[in-house]
Amino acid sequence: MDAACLPGAQPQASPPTLPADIPFRPGRTGVTLGRTMPRPYWKGAISFGLVNVPVALYPAVRRLDLKAHLYHDADGGRIREKRVCEQDGQEVPWKHIVKGFEVSKNQVVTLTPEELRAADPERDRTIGIEEFVRLEEIDPLQIDQSYYVTPDERSAKGYGLLVQALARAEEVAIARVVLSTKQHLCMVRSVDGRLQLTTLVWADEVVEAPEVAKTPTGTRELQMAEQLVHSMTGKFEPTKFKDEHRGRVEALIRKKAKGQTIAPVKEAQPGRVVDLARALEQSLAAAKHAPTQRARARPARARRRSTPTRARARR
Repeated sequence: MDAACLPGAQPQASPPTLPADIPFRPGRTGVTLGRTMPRPYWKGAISFGLVNVPVALYPAVRRLDLKAHLYHDADGGRIREKRVCEQDGQEVPWKHIVKGFEVSKNQVVTLTPEELRAADPERDRTIGIEEFVRLEEIDPLQIDQSYYVTPDERSAKGYGLLVQALARAEEVAIARVVLSTKQHLCMVRSVDGRLQLTTLVWADEVVEAPEVAKTPTGTRELQMAEQLVHSMTGKFEPTKFKDEHRGRVEALIRKKAKGQTIAPVKEAQPGRVVDLARALEQSLAAAKHAPTQRARARPARARRRSTPTRARARR
């Protein structure tokens, strides 16, 4: 038996295929990571009034979550899932599988792919604008997935016109679009001279907030809490926040791939806050040792005071 299949043994590390300056991403190669221009996710047109602007959508976000497969710890074999019928215990091929919806405890309605297509939205390849609203009117809870919108070679003028019109009006467009076989509510907005499309969840998909009991707070505690917020205020710089957990997992993978052992770590116990006022005092004392945060806060607040309210809301 090959050593890679012995119980507890680890598969031999593959020869490195990425330059040292490219982050380690299990399951991804230099070819896929090095591709700078992705293929368009969707092609169609923006429609408002009698104007049609041919465009393409490109994903604006890429998820860097590590993808792990399942393996048998005894021999290293890959775990595969099978579609098994609970009635006869036999594996069922895809051609004999239909989708079903449980309408009651004893009744299931099954629909064939042909029947489901009858409910598919019309694929007119159009981002149909229905109205224009202020960005601040959209609840952040409804924001879903974002895409870059690029013009077709023949639509640069119409694209630029919509970019400028939205920017001057300080409004966003509310539209509907069909991606794959699902209709989405979306907003189209002007950002730095280009259009961005963000899909929104439907209003009935937003879960009602749970009830939270109102607890009275002391004046001194509130003042210290406000001071703590003030001392920690600064300009938001997304690039300074890193996914530390993903980095630690990548380091563990590299370490074990070299044959090194991973020492178990004791789980830290969360500390109990016994005295809220004392905890605030300690937090304020710690914040005083970070003057750079307060230094960033002053120019940021100065800029906000000099920026019109409507412009701040649009950003």
